[in-house]
Amino acid sequence: MEGNAICRSQRRLRPIEMRSFSNSKVRMVPSLLVIINLIGMFPCSSHYYIYVATKGDISLTHFTYGKDLSQEPVRAHKESVTAEEWVAGASGATSLYVHVPFCFHKCHYCDFFSIVGNASQHELFVERVTKELKYLRPFLGEIETVFIGGGTPTLLSEPLLQKLVFSIKENVTFFKDYEWTIEANPETVNRAKADLLVSAGVNRVSVGAQSFNLKMLKNLERWHDPESVGISVGAFRSAGIKNINLDLIYSIPGQTKSILNEDLQCLLDLSPEHLSCYTLTYEQNTPLLHRLHVGDVTRIEHELEAEMLDIVQNTLSSSGYLQYEISNFAKFGYECRHNLSYWNNKYWWPVGPSASGHLYGKRWKNTPRLSEYLDTSDLSPVIDIEELGIDAQVGESFMLGLRLIKGMSISLVEQLLDRPETRWRKKVIENYLVNGYLVQEGSFLRLSSEGVRFADCVISDLLMQEESTTDSSIDE
Repeated sequence: MEGNAICRSQRRLRPIEMRSFSNSKVRMVPSLLVIINLIGMFPCSSHYYIYVATKGDISLTHFTYGKDLSQEPVRAHKESVTAEEWVAGASGATSLYVHVPFCFHKCHYCDFFSIVGNASQHELFVERVTKELKYLRPFLGEIETVFIGGGTPTLLSEPLLQKLVFSIKENVTFFKDYEWTIEANPETVNRAKADLLVSAGVNRVSVGAQSFNLKMLKNLERWHDPESVGISVGAFRSAGIKNINLDLIYSIPGQTKSILNEDLQCLLDLSPEHLSCYTLTYEQNTPLLHRLHVGDVTRIEHELEAEMLDIVQNTLSSSGYLQYEISNFAKFGYECRHNLSYWNNKYWWPVGPSASGHLYGKRWKNTPRLSEYLDTSDLSPVIDIEELGIDAQVGESFMLGLRLIKGMSISLVEQLLDRPETRWRKKVIENYLVNGYLVQEGSFLRLSSEGVRFADCVISDLLMQEESTTDSSIDE
């Protein structure tokens, strides 16, 4: 889950450490803002682009819309750019996201692009990614963070996993003090894989624990033995990994506060440097949402979910973990730099099917079709891209920046609101300062501890004018 959120999603962008986007708007849940996709998110945008890569060229169709994107475009024209022109800006990216789409089982809550049962295509996929990385090599600048997400990257066999990570090592120029993360399912980890990852330069691992309770894992249709989490952490520690994240999901159907406390204690017993703790979300087109609709599972009540958030925050805080983002906690100095690049609106380049990228205000998504990806060479086919207008860019900055617990610098806020088309947010901010959901602390504007519970409401009011209210009252 970690690292996908914008990039999984991001993410899962799940309440995530972000990874790659899907075709969804911002999804609001109690206590969290789950960012799933920026494509098509802003009805106030006047333009968007669709690019389709066809070998050497990229066909571009530029549509001009009115404020309602559901209507037909006012006008459209086509042009094309070469692949070289498209990739020329890659030197501005400081992060790289690589998506490995394979899983041995599809968890019922997961809406990421993943494929089950295609072992015969693993080798073809790794060969294809290697070609893409070789093509990108002369265009990429120095990379500060790399994140390999999925799917389940560690599902690859040892030879293929080795080829993948060494292809990254050979074709990427790393910043001296880099961070390189790979996601791992605990059932797919052994000491040999841990050793080869370390030998390539991977220095951070994100293990999907989700829960240590067999019944909760069954409710999620998550297939792993809880004991395998500790075994995999031990393998990574023995191999030399000193920076480990563990994912936890709470507010699972049937979960009690007692079960959550037990899960948290199991996490703490493993002494990870970082923890990503997400409320369960019911995403479109997932088996979990279908089970909710037919009555097979019952959603946790909002009040209980809020109490669970308090338990997570208080337990981890008292155990030496700093909450630096709505869903993320770290020991001092171990904040996830890759995900911070998302929240700080920096630039990253995507590799692999369904991965998303961001450069200079443009966000795009690679094709989510494995067959189409495998049938091409060099750059991945790109299915869509959006270039936001000024007001939408400012809304995006608030959406991302207020997820950070420290918030946004007042100087940045003033800069963002120093335009006629963006100043309407001043009244929204004033109202939330009065009711206490936003606070100004020193030189930063941030969500209050109570405001974190209603982050979805606050941020959606700042996102775009059509959905904002000058009355920022919230019915509790």
